[in-house]
Amino acid sequence: MTTSTTRLTVAQALLRFLTAQYTERDGERRRLIAATWGIFGHGNVAGLGQALVEYADAMPFHQGRNEQSMVHAAVGYARQSGRLSAHAVTTSIGPGATNLVTGAALATVNHLPVLLLPGDVFATRPADPVLQQLEVPYAGDLSVNDTLRPVSRYFDRITRPEQLIPGALQAMRVLTDPVETGAVTLALPQDVQAEAFDWPEEFFAERVWTVRRPGADPAELAAAVGAVRAARRPLVIAGGGVHHSRAEEGLAEFAAATRIPVASTQAGKGSLRHDHPQDVGGVGHTGTATADELARTADLVIGVGTRYSDFTTASGTLFENPDVRFLNLNIAPFDGHKLAGLPLVADARSGLAELTEALARHGHTVSDAYVTEYTEDKERWEQRVDACFEADEPDVRPSQPQVIGALDALVDESDIIVNAAGSLPGDLHKLWRARSRDQYHLEYGYSCMGYEIPAAIGVKLAAPERNVWALVGDGTYLMMPTEIVTAVQEGIAIKVLLVQNHGYASIGGLSESVGAERFGTAYRYPTGEGTLTGAPLPVDLAANAASLGMRVLRAKTVRDLRTALAEARAADTPTCVYVETETSDTVSGAPPAQAWWDVPVAETATRPSAVKARELYERHVSTRRRHL
Repeated sequence: MTTSTTRLTVAQALLRFLTAQYTERDGERRRLIAATWGIFGHGNVAGLGQALVEYADAMPFHQGRNEQSMVHAAVGYARQSGRLSAHAVTTSIGPGATNLVTGAALATVNHLPVLLLPGDVFATRPADPVLQQLEVPYAGDLSVNDTLRPVSRYFDRITRPEQLIPGALQAMRVLTDPVETGAVTLALPQDVQAEAFDWPEEFFAERVWTVRRPGADPAELAAAVGAVRAARRPLVIAGGGVHHSRAEEGLAEFAAATRIPVASTQAGKGSLRHDHPQDVGGVGHTGTATADELARTADLVIGVGTRYSDFTTASGTLFENPDVRFLNLNIAPFDGHKLAGLPLVADARSGLAELTEALARHGHTVSDAYVTEYTEDKERWEQRVDACFEADEPDVRPSQPQVIGALDALVDESDIIVNAAGSLPGDLHKLWRARSRDQYHLEYGYSCMGYEIPAAIGVKLAAPERNVWALVGDGTYLMMPTEIVTAVQEGIAIKVLLVQNHGYASIGGLSESVGAERFGTAYRYPTGEGTLTGAPLPVDLAANAASLGMRVLRAKTVRDLRTALAEARAADTPTCVYVETETSDTVSGAPPAQAWWDVPVAETATRPSAVKARELYERHVSTRRRHL
């Protein structure tokens, strides 16, 4: 039997293969690799660059300005697409490839699929070394692309054309695996990219990768039902897995049926609407007083799709009840067994449905007294939120919570907010009122400064009909503003809310609390004492955004801010609202942390602030426990 073949370069074959890959879940079918981002250099221009020209009608292309930010845009797209559709990112060799590492780590930490296609040095080594090649004296087969190995869920270097067939298939398998997914890297030597090969036509056949929804093991389900029925003060902690599984409705049904309160991690916020009777807000170091007090007294913590980061557990100090136990519904066995919990290894939607049905047979629900307790606590917290958002004097500079409040008052359930780092995540986790399952887009697994603007572009590409807001502090903005140019070039009408507070506000506050006295965290001129405590720098970030092609609206007061936000929301072009916040003690700020976070403090020091901070640290450390 003769197999028909087609002669193409490796790069051309890869592009044609990618255009024929699809995902399917619950009857929804999506193109797996919907577009490719790229910055070209000598390591990919003649291979993938030429192939993208060949297949321009079948593979959309986005021109990036920074390799890391291209990955962030791809990650934003994948998250908004429910992990059913992703983007590829191609770069040249050398710095183009190593610039991918941070974005790859972010994707892998957050279990979000992205396909990385960095160029690599010559496989045949006709000239050695070539431009940008890192020479490793003890190994001839290493390149800078090997830095992507520890941050990739799958890595392969294609040194022969025929290696692409198994490598590409393995890459698709990992991208569509709900447990394994993350960054996937196919390193492509620049000579191999351009090499021709006779490819079997079967390689280009349309493939549909089913994203599975495994159910629970009957024995694990029975143990889970027993644990829930025995609990008197259970608490659900909803993590990002709820969103990845599209299990929000299932969680709402479970909560309504059992009346068990639901707290959320940064990744899980929005799993329930803010006004759902069982929603008690964020949990952990940046959580609400309501959720954290429930966590302290809970006798059963039901983790749904969470990996229990230290922010969630308050570094092992939050769950104080001596009898507390954990029930972990998670598709990943690794996370299902954390905190010595009962594992319920299943897809979040499938597992919740099975658990709800099993408990319904027993008519199980928590007590009226427990419901009254958390309902009243939630009402008191909402009053605190209202106080933070309130602006008695609309003609003064706003505080950061008042900035959030102005946006909160404007948006509806169709708006999406994107954030990742700085002081904003803590304020948002405590204060934001999520109105839909995907409105709250916080990247807090890697908390990467610079994520917001490119990720907002990716989200907007996935949801062009929605208003997408990138909430950005001045520190984050200065890290990576360049994809504004991409938004302008392609007419991607993201909204950037740029908050100027003259430094690293979050780390500045942390620095003060650990005895480092805000050293090196302010954007100010140095003084003769070697500290950055002089006048603020005369940096005009609004002018910078305008110079990159973005329309900019400046807001000096609360009243100005409300007007500017409304104008930006109505705009059909990329628009930035710039506001400088008031940070004095006379303006209401967000409530302080409701739970601890472990950042070690100097054990010996001469400065009184550090000595005092160490004493407080030791008191907190003494309350930590290991759940065994």
